[in-house]
Amino acid sequence: MTVQTLAGKEIAIGVTGSIAAVETVRLIHALRRKGARVQPVMSTAAQGIIHPDALTYASGRQAITRISGFVEHVTYCGDGGSASLLLIAPCTANTIGKIACGIDDTPVTTFATTALGSGMPVLIVPAMHHSMFRHPAVVRNIRTLESWGVGFAGPRIEEGKAKFADIDEIVLRCERAVLNKPLAGKRVLVTSGACREPVDDVRVLTTRSSGRMGSELALEAYRLGADVTVVHNDILPCVQNVPVETAGGMLDAVRKYLKKGSPDLYISAAAISDFAPKKVRGKIASGKPVTIDLSPLPKLIDHVLEHSKTRVIAFKIGRTPLPGAEALLARGAWMVVTNTPESMGTATGSYRILTRRTKTGRPVTGTKEEIAARIWQEILSDMNKTGGS
Repeated sequence: MTVQTLAGKEIAIGVTGSIAAVETVRLIHALRRKGARVQPVMSTAAQGIIHPDALTYASGRQAITRISGFVEHVTYCGDGGSASLLLIAPCTANTIGKIACGIDDTPVTTFATTALGSGMPVLIVPAMHHSMFRHPAVVRNIRTLESWGVGFAGPRIEEGKAKFADIDEIVLRCERAVLNKPLAGKRVLVTSGACREPVDDVRVLTTRSSGRMGSELALEAYRLGADVTVVHNDILPCVQNVPVETAGGMLDAVRKYLKKGSPDLYISAAAISDFAPKKVRGKIASGKPVTIDLSPLPKLIDHVLEHSKTRVIAFKIGRTPLPGAEALLARGAWMVVTNTPESMGTATGSYRILTRRTKTGRPVTGTKEEIAARIWQEILSDMNKTGGS
């Protein structure tokens, strides 16, 4: 089940004359799955690429193709307008230039002028040939809009084109733009996923962790306004990704991060290797029994607890009761989230949230996205009770 992060929010989506306009139907569907009400607005050039009926069907609302006596731009984006965000996707170089110069000769640019004048959040998704995106005037216009507080998503530079950003990234940036940003100004560090310890040049020792829980916690932190860094073996949109493979690499990355200052919160969601084999050069011959000696590895969370004053949210896997969770709280962890082995590598799970005040724990079940949202609710609630900083 998708968490309805945009429930109660209305998004006006301006569509301009880029071939990427064909992606808008999928984008509208994605926003609606998150609970948003979506109102399409189209330039004349956009109507030459995708028919207004397609966006009317996708949104369940009549696409606006001209400004009428109903002054639609004021209704949605004026002072006290009903929209929470103006999203322009895709946005051409031409439209970027017009908005930066205060020109409103299409329904989309008229919506933009009104939204900027009223202080409404505006998010632009550029799409054009790469040479156009590099044009000095386009670069200047984007910088001008950014200085006014306008957000940008993408583009993806591929095949000589500044392509439409990934749908998931656009939705994520929309969520951040319209939510209250309770984590604004906070630095969040997340370690996530499985480590892979080399046995030989071919084989690795790892766990069943998919990294989904850590990823969802990191994305939720971004939605809530944080500056997020994730140390893992994956790539997430909108956050700082630090790639690592081994437990040693993860420890080194965290040490390097801490040298620049402690984060406001550290979430230890990774299934970090407890043991590592002595790597054998080449490939161990198959067909015969093999003995692998495992050496214990330093505990990353111990290093953070000893060398940082940050709030630590630890994860612990095992069956309840779990003495190790209480031990982590006693050693300074701010919160411990426990889960059973069955939750590893799955889309759903059963977890329990423990703090120093609720050592019996609060049970949480559902998809990893739902659980991440609930964990952050508990974190924010506890931050408010203890002063927030």
